[in-house]
Amino acid sequence: MGIAKSDGVSIYYERHGSGPAILLVHGSGGHHAAWWQQVAALRGRFTVVTVDLRGFGNSDSSMPEFDGQDFPGDILAVLDQEDLTDVLLVGQSIGAVAALRAGLARPARVAGVALAHSLGGIADPSLSELVAADRAEAVKLPVLDRLLTKEFQQSEPAKTFLFQQMGTFNVAKMADLRNLSTGGPTIGEVVGSGLDVTFLAGEKDAVLSAATVRRAHELVKGSRLELIPDAPHSMYWEAPLLFNAAVTRIREALA
Repeated sequence: MGIAKSDGVSIYYERHGSGPAILLVHGSGGHHAAWWQQVAALRGRFTVVTVDLRGFGNSDSSMPEFDGQDFPGDILAVLDQEDLTDVLLVGQSIGAVAALRAGLARPARVAGVALAHSLGGIADPSLSELVAADRAEAVKLPVLDRLLTKEFQQSEPAKTFLFQQMGTFNVAKMADLRNLSTGGPTIGEVVGSGLDVTFLAGEKDAVLSAATVRRAHELVKGSRLELIPDAPHSMYWEAPLLFNAAVTRIREALA
């Protein structure tokens, strides 16, 4: 475990294992410990780094509000502190927005970015319309049903309860986050950067539809697509074997 400084803010992170590096960036209800099923499975082959963005987990949460524009710097501070290069950044949901911006800002350290259940805040009017339509449908569901399937909730009540408890360790809540996607990169900027980008999504994602992810993949020329059957928005939690296998494929494709 360690502490990195991002504009004077203390950012908590943990480093496990050895080998090619993967840095995992949590979503709005997570923190470093949410990746327990990934760390245990991947640390035997890879260096796995988990980070708490400001306002989450063990990182500094004393600020009155939490600006998403600061999150990429939190990731970069950890990369610099650990002197990591050739890193795959895996961002879950809102964490993907920060991961993509960090990758674009520091190509010398980042080999690729996996946008898990997110378009990474890419600024494109046609994609924004699709995302808005998906969200309009998602808000009709209870929050938990957007993230985990009903089948999982019924068959795994203990893991479902733990999933709900994860967010209680965070000071920052979704309603507190500002400017998450403001000023996002254009498709041209992402493609022109040469950054290796993979869209990682589940066909049962109730927040971001498979059709929207496919369209983003088509528009971002040269990107990869990992669309996993029967996987929900929180695939990393509900279907860790599928998620971990996909992350492994993405990491190995960068080697």
